[in-house]
Amino acid sequence: MLAALRRRSMQKSLKSTEYARFIAILVAMRKDAGVRQQALAKKLGRPQSFVAKYEGGERRIDVLEFIAIVRALGANPSKVFRDFLAGKEAPTKRSGR
Repeated sequence: MLAALRRRSMQKSLKSTEYARFIAILVAMRKDAGVRQQALAKKLGRPQSFVAKYEGGERRIDVLEFIAIVRALGANPSKVFRDFLAGKEAPTKRSGR
């Protein structure tokens, strides 16, 4: 029963609006940087499925993974997190690209 409760609790957090916004920011950052899932996974030393699963909402990322992902995309994790907390949406394509 406890395992079922944990699964339901985790499922809710993976499906929450806030978590979806968080992942949308990471996906938009990756796309804006012109980086494919495979290339990001290689930078992280992980299989492509790692990126596909967190982007698809099948896997939750922890804070250390967040930092590694954002740094691999050439951004500042502190700024990205502050923007997320401030309620900012996913970034749009940078001009001049």
